[in-house]
Amino acid sequence: MQRVAILGTPVDLVSLEQTLDWIEAKIAQPQAHCQQIITTNPEAVVRAQSDPALRQALWESELVTADGVGIVWAVRRLTGFRLADRVPGAEILPAIFARMGPRLRVYFLGAAPGVAQRAAEAAQARWGVQVCGVQDGYFKDEEAVVQAIRQAQPDLLVVGMGERQDTFIHRNKARLGARVAIGVGGMLDVLAGEVQRAPGWAQRLKIEWLVRIATDRRRWGRFPRLIRFVRLVLSATPQVKPR
Repeated sequence: MQRVAILGTPVDLVSLEQTLDWIEAKIAQPQAHCQQIITTNPEAVVRAQSDPALRQALWESELVTADGVGIVWAVRRLTGFRLADRVPGAEILPAIFARMGPRLRVYFLGAAPGVAQRAAEAAQARWGVQVCGVQDGYFKDEEAVVQAIRQAQPDLLVVGMGERQDTFIHRNKARLGARVAIGVGGMLDVLAGEVQRAPGWAQRLKIEWLVRIATDRRRWGRFPRLIRFVRLVLSATPQVKPR
């Protein structure tokens, strides 16, 4: 697995299929501590410039995939390497559920009260995954949540807590007891039927992020980070691709 750096943050050059193989292998052969996946996007890269906890989480994550066409573009421009495609959490999650089905024990953590429960029920009904725990993201006692996850011993911990998710996993992964943990942003809301993914044409054109911003006023404040990401990439000095 090849890892490159863009703007001081890592990206692993993996495909969706390689990511699924990696997850299945880590579940089959448990490691000393939970294995973390971060699906990085332009916003995360920008935040990491001034957030040392996130930057450390990225570098110490066992797998960092390109969640967004902006990362694919930046990798090519700054390193010379070509990523076949983006590997977003919105595709990893249903794909690993479909691949492993009833063999997979999942703990659902995040979103508003009731949403994680509905997401878990939907995943169980559709793919047959085993639900070993559910917790919304509006908790106050982090230690109690960590202990509940540790007691459940999930194969896969799915965390949908926005900007908090990756640092939460990193901060606690030595004690979580999960074999693999992944931050999935708003995917719990999608699984629960609270929101819809962008139309298929937007996904195929790889502008799902643009459609989400254009149709959701709550996301408008995030646009300046995307502009800053583009400026940072364009002003950075490209690395020389190794022969």
